[in-house]
Amino acid sequence: MRDLIVTENCTIDGVIELTGDWFTPGGDPDVLAALREQRENADAFLTGRVTFEDMHGYWPKQTEDTTGISAYLNSVRKYVVSSTLTEPEWEHTTVLSGALRPEIERLKAAEGKDIVTTGSISLVRALIAEGLVDEYRLFVHPVVAGEGRRLFESATGVPKLRLVEERAFASGIVLLRYRAR
Repeated sequence: MRDLIVTENCTIDGVIELTGDWFTPGGDPDVLAALREQRENADAFLTGRVTFEDMHGYWPKQTEDTTGISAYLNSVRKYVVSSTLTEPEWEHTTVLSGALRPEIERLKAAEGKDIVTTGSISLVRALIAEGLVDEYRLFVHPVVAGEGRRLFESATGVPKLRLVEERAFASGIVLLRYRAR
């Protein structure tokens, strides 16, 4: 069975909404290396419609991208949870429009590597509420946002978590990996 991994960038106070200027993609080579490790262990990318459209509007156009993110997103199997999107217009994309739990359980039961989701705040909260998340990878940035949407705001369905890795980077970002017990 494949694992569903939630990867989020967040502030010390738990904000994952990318408001303000606290998040700079590609700013730390060690963080990029950790993300590369994640990409090598995943063959599916799960997202909500809004995040999908944002990424589709940005990453395919990054012809000078040296991070590997653009190449990965253009080639990985992408799954978009949406009741309104019908033509994703990005290669290797499947729209999941059925009930969330059976759709995700089917993905997790299929042969393959990890399934990773990032951003997609509404989707991630729904995955948490359904108890479908196997692991959380939080890249905690050394800033306090003060306001913005948080990952576990009004969360239900969060099991006890077990810390499996903590890794500090020179930039002050810390990766915290938690597994559901």
